[in-house]
Amino acid sequence: MKIVSKDCCCMERPYMVIWFFLLVFLSLQIEGSLSASNYLIGLGSYDITGPAADVNMMGYANMEQISSGIHFRLRARAFIVAEPQGNRVVFVNLDACMASQIVTIKVLERLKARYGELYTEKNVAITGIHSHAGPGGYLQYVVYIVTSLGFVRQSFDVIVNGIEKSIIQAHENLRPGSILINKGELLDAGINRSPSAYLNNPADERSKYKYNVDKEMTLIKFVDEEWGPVGSFNWLATHGTSMSRTNSLISGDNKGAAARFMEDWFQQSGSVTDFDSLPLNKSANGRIPRRVSSIVPSLHDKRNELMELAASFQSSQGRPATRFLSVARRVRNALRQADRPQFVSAFCQSNCGDVSPNTLGAFCIDTGLPCDFNHSTCNGKNELCYGRGPGYPDEFKSTEIIGNRQFKKAVELFDKATEKLKGKVGYQHAYLDFSNLEVLVPKVGGGNDVVKTCPAAMGFAFAAGTTDGPGAFDFKQGDDQGNAFWRLVRNLLKTPNQEQINCQRPKPILLDTGEMKLPYDWAPSILPVQILRMGQLVVLSVPAEFTTMAGRRLRDAVKMVLTSGHKRQFESNVHVVIAGLTNTYSQYVTTFEEYQVQRYEGASTLYGPHTLNAYIQEFKKLAAALISGESVEPGPQPPDLLDKQISLLPPVVLDATPLAVNFGDVKDDVHSSTFKRGDMVSVTFWSACPRNDLMTEGTFALVELLQDQSTWIPAYDDDDFCLRFKWSRPAKLSPMSYATIEWRIPETVVSGVYRITHFGASKSLFGSVRHFTGSSSAFVVE
Repeated sequence: MKIVSKDCCCMERPYMVIWFFLLVFLSLQIEGSLSASNYLIGLGSYDITGPAADVNMMGYANMEQISSGIHFRLRARAFIVAEPQGNRVVFVNLDACMASQIVTIKVLERLKARYGELYTEKNVAITGIHSHAGPGGYLQYVVYIVTSLGFVRQSFDVIVNGIEKSIIQAHENLRPGSILINKGELLDAGINRSPSAYLNNPADERSKYKYNVDKEMTLIKFVDEEWGPVGSFNWLATHGTSMSRTNSLISGDNKGAAARFMEDWFQQSGSVTDFDSLPLNKSANGRIPRRVSSIVPSLHDKRNELMELAASFQSSQGRPATRFLSVARRVRNALRQADRPQFVSAFCQSNCGDVSPNTLGAFCIDTGLPCDFNHSTCNGKNELCYGRGPGYPDEFKSTEIIGNRQFKKAVELFDKATEKLKGKVGYQHAYLDFSNLEVLVPKVGGGNDVVKTCPAAMGFAFAAGTTDGPGAFDFKQGDDQGNAFWRLVRNLLKTPNQEQINCQRPKPILLDTGEMKLPYDWAPSILPVQILRMGQLVVLSVPAEFTTMAGRRLRDAVKMVLTSGHKRQFESNVHVVIAGLTNTYSQYVTTFEEYQVQRYEGASTLYGPHTLNAYIQEFKKLAAALISGESVEPGPQPPDLLDKQISLLPPVVLDATPLAVNFGDVKDDVHSSTFKRGDMVSVTFWSACPRNDLMTEGTFALVELLQDQSTWIPAYDDDDFCLRFKWSRPAKLSPMSYATIEWRIPETVVSGVYRITHFGASKSLFGSVRHFTGSSSAFVVE
């Protein structure tokens, strides 16, 4: 017994030693892996496409711009960057006009319920790309929801849900990885739409810059330790106004288009630097890499056989369906690989305040001549002055071109990125009452003056609009006087006192929104300011649209703080970017000099001429705290006005069809049995209001390709640039409605037999919602 025991003990020792060294080796490998990867990274994306019917679009404040279909879908795209045992930050980019205070509040409440104090207002940033083609009604302040007939719960819910889902995905996808950063100039994606105001900035300051708008794109590339590249986010300043004020199709505009192009590009190719080889360059209309061409053989030599095959598939009668069918048939659901992370690409907004994507300039629609330089008018009228995009007169083409330019630059930066982000993850955040903030401004000759910001107010030139979307009546940009008639109208709502008039000078006040409180607040007064840090990248989250020079001054001031002093943690290679329209929305911020000119941007700088100086002062404090690690005063909490919201948008009461007609029946079938690349295929179905079901993560429209003579596979859906879903009623109050699906056949399409399918949901008089589907007759694409 003793001998056996002794022998066993001797036998165990070598194994114990081996296990010990193996554990040490593995721990060193894990530590080395995290060290090489720097961070934990996770990305997520979720559908936030709102009601595609009856809801006013956010951005142009045009009462007649009511949603009636989908150009392509909107998404929330999120990333999380975390130290393995330390801080983390969350950044969410919305294909929406801007962030919303009430959306941010409710998202943070949900995150707290799920994760405790892991994600708070301090380390979560939610921003918008500034598309003017998304449903409105999701902000809480009166002035931003007047045209949408008040609060639209459906718009609000889908955005809150989508943000939460995208963050959950990013959180669950957290894995060791690294982040690369790259920068480059993109010269043809934006021009200055208020050059006369820009020229009022000091000449010596302007001389430091080559252009009157920022042309630099900053891109970060996320690389998973195991899977390689899993996403990218970039920041570039250009407005989301390629789609006009008369468009009624939901669209992510140029930045949403760029994101769709890049995600599809990566899915097909992963990494291509030869742009001539990209399918998106082979067609003016079909810019999306196709997902079926590699699995379906060329059928050019089987025309007669295809014609006979197509003839055997006539339009199907509308029939009941499940909600899941629309989701299951969605193209990009089938596309995703379940065994690897989804690639997420976001094109984020920056200091876009005076930057227009309508790069041909502004012209009078009556004469074709350039608009007046100082006032952007035509014979004294602002309504006739419109900016022209590069695809003029086709706004869809302009959106595609500006989106494609951003996409191509992003791919270039993505493929050539080598600089790795290294260092701490950090953040600072504060709420500030901008209605009465003391600001120190330098005096001529030395010293400082103490000035104040003002309660929010909008000037007369606000109502003039911009060259991207002109206003109405006799308003014009560059108006620092106002007129008696509109003052009389203003006074019916609220007469500003003399202190407010003096504080806002030289802005003539049209709407004293900061002091209008009925039925609840018309404009925000408490705003968030925030800094996020990921190594040598610093993101300034601002709740407004900064003009070009205003953004430059803010970036320079923050960079000066970060790179000076004995405690400095940053070298001159620090990258400072502005994330505009973040966490809430408070319109514009101009320089003091631009404010004096009172073009649209100056008239929309709510808190008076010293607004920019206030931001610079407070961001310098945040930057200093970011370095020292000291906490800053959290400030007063913004109000939660959700329970006070009023909605005047009528609900869907009833959907109906004519006698003997089913929902999903074809009303107008394809007009031919054969089509060629570049042709337009159009089918109209008897349908129901899209507000009954937003088809979140699904589709209203689908192009299907026949495979093996019996199986229909998804080829394109309503998230594709070549497919448009249009909804209409025969009369304004009619319970009947149509869905028209238009497919511009891409040059890259594979020949074969196709059909068009529609998914919808109808509402009965008693409130029950039933899903349905229907399909067109089959046709041949040669």
